[in-house]
Amino acid sequence: MTVEYVDAGEAIDQGTLSGKTGTAPDVVSGVTYERLLNAKSESHNWLTYYGTYDGQRYSTLDQINTENVKRIGPAWMFQAGTSGMIAGASTYAFEAAPIVVDGVMFLSGWDGWLWALDAKTGQELWRYKHAVPYDVSLCCGNVNRGVAVAKGKVFMVTGNAHLLALDATNGKRVWDKTYGDVRAGESGTVAPLVVKNMVIVGSSGGEFGVRGHLDAFDVDSGEPVWRCYMVPKPGEPGSETWPADGEAWARGGANCWVTSTFDPETNLLYVGTGNPAPDFDGAVREGDNLYTDSIVAVDADAGQIRWHYQCTPHDVWDYDSTMENILFEHDGKKLLGHFDKNGYFFVLDRTNGELQHITPFVDRIDWGAITRDGKVTPRRYPDKEGDPVHFYPGPAGAKEWTHAAYSPRTELFYVPVQDVGATATRRRRDFKESIPYWGAGVQVDADDMAGSISAFDANGEEKWRWRNEVPMCASVLATAGDLVFAGEPSGEFNALDARTGELLWQFQCGSGHHSSPITYSVDGKQYVAVPVGWGGWIEGFLPGMLGAGHGSALIVFALPD
Repeated sequence: MTVEYVDAGEAIDQGTLSGKTGTAPDVVSGVTYERLLNAKSESHNWLTYYGTYDGQRYSTLDQINTENVKRIGPAWMFQAGTSGMIAGASTYAFEAAPIVVDGVMFLSGWDGWLWALDAKTGQELWRYKHAVPYDVSLCCGNVNRGVAVAKGKVFMVTGNAHLLALDATNGKRVWDKTYGDVRAGESGTVAPLVVKNMVIVGSSGGEFGVRGHLDAFDVDSGEPVWRCYMVPKPGEPGSETWPADGEAWARGGANCWVTSTFDPETNLLYVGTGNPAPDFDGAVREGDNLYTDSIVAVDADAGQIRWHYQCTPHDVWDYDSTMENILFEHDGKKLLGHFDKNGYFFVLDRTNGELQHITPFVDRIDWGAITRDGKVTPRRYPDKEGDPVHFYPGPAGAKEWTHAAYSPRTELFYVPVQDVGATATRRRRDFKESIPYWGAGVQVDADDMAGSISAFDANGEEKWRWRNEVPMCASVLATAGDLVFAGEPSGEFNALDARTGELLWQFQCGSGHHSSPITYSVDGKQYVAVPVGWGGWIEGFLPGMLGAGHGSALIVFALPD
């Protein structure tokens, strides 16, 4: 029997039901590629996901500094509400990084939400709600990590793997393109990146046995420009790292679900790729499984891989390498810094991928060992059917997707650390499309855990550590005021001295942090903004706090007038 898909029609535009049907000032029409290249010169704005193409999450604003940060307090708050596909604490989280352009903020949420706000007052200017079907397969929470802006448009992906271009003045759709197959388990959570006249996005869904890819679309028309698959098909370079028979490569994972960084001088996108599939059953995919768990350099014009470095060959611990690749210069070299789930800090020459050195950044690592010159020796992993194996770090990693920062002033990296283990018991499952393809039962430790914000120099030497009783699960922000902002799972938002790690200020936000704070200024006044909404795949990284306060607010701080 043939089952035909039925056109369900258009969903009601929820924006028209809110009373928030205004317009935003036309500030995005002037956002060009040249402005994005020179985002560092616009310290009052936060123009891209990381602030700038280099991924440093650093701002040159210094009005708020070590001397006066103790005086900051809430300037305004935006309550996103909990409407949408909400069923429990592990369903959604507020994971976005806001974008700010000349006094207008663009903020995405879970379940297809996007808001335009006055960045000075918090007044809502318009809202958009995408109609995401309820039967979309989502691995790790109903989340969205942010938007991109250029040429009068706001770009956002949706849970059902659409890339949208909205009119930045009113939130009306300009174009809508599908870039993933939801029936196979693909979805979209990544914040887009605009490079030249292209919008770059990656796919999610590695836990469902899909083949990860990076895609480029034309900014103006939405037409596809190129697609780069991160698992080679038979006959392509790297295919020898997969079984020669069968279709393990076709469901191999390596999804690009975190935003790339970009170097205009090398013309390379630096992409982190996800785990292979199945996550824990390596026997069905013998070999190193390229280009999973890798740092991949992709030519921005051709969409072709120029070099790669694999952080965890033949991964059987769920150690994605999707985390940010921070671009910096040291001793006259163009380098890249990457804090991986597997517990190691990798520094590469970003022109050719050559390893400079590797250093552990978390105390407990027993899954294996990597020498400073890159030799990997696995030690503990789920190898036998039904036999539980405990290892550190757990599958959420010594650092999750949430981002480190780098300050050119201090020449230090600041990393949110998760020191928690897990037990995996291999359980073989046949592949079925859109059904989770883990290959094991996993239980993350609910106690005996720790966290920190740790500062490292370019040589991998730890300079200071601010300790916490539980893992740190949110991105950090560094500023020229010699401050590092970091949120805790228990709701505290902290400001640390970037040179010493001393806690200088703290505010209880009422819900845990799992997002990316930013800073910007309007009319000469500096603000620090942080989305607050604990949730997502909590059972995978901090099950002991699964029942913690579940909020959905954006809180913005500033000095008093």
